[in-house]
Amino acid sequence: MKKSADDWFDEYGVCHQNHLNKNIHWICVPAIMLSILGLLWSIPVPEVITNVAPWFNWSIATVTGCVLFYLRLSPALAVGMLAVAAGFLLSIFGYEQSGLGPVWLASLTLFVLAWIGQFIGHKIEGKKPAFFDDLVYLLIGPVWLLGFIYRRVGIPY
Repeated sequence: MKKSADDWFDEYGVCHQNHLNKNIHWICVPAIMLSILGLLWSIPVPEVITNVAPWFNWSIATVTGCVLFYLRLSPALAVGMLAVAAGFLLSIFGYEQSGLGPVWLASLTLFVLAWIGQFIGHKIEGKKPAFFDDLVYLLIGPVWLLGFIYRRVGIPY
């Protein structure tokens, strides 16, 4: 039987009861998502692909796969995650254009700092991260936060 979004959220929420850990997740989960997209953005694309699709990069491919996963959970949540990802991709593009430094370096730094925050949050919580039991929870974390926003503003999913 296919799990609903709420089934995933309930299971994920078991490891996220402490108020401080939840607040840490509101900062660190988006930061991890942004940093992963930035790292993927930085991987060179073979010329054979860029000749056919000059706009292509690995972060766009990853977002596409993730959105397909989210579509199975909820079309409404998939649209929201696509919007979040698009905002992150535009931010990465803007950073790249700014010349402030390599995207990969900023992304790697953010990735390490955000994971340190996550593990501090789980130490406070007293429970291991959910993805230790199932890697799918790495995809559930960002949409779990979006689910809170949807419920708060009354968007059904």
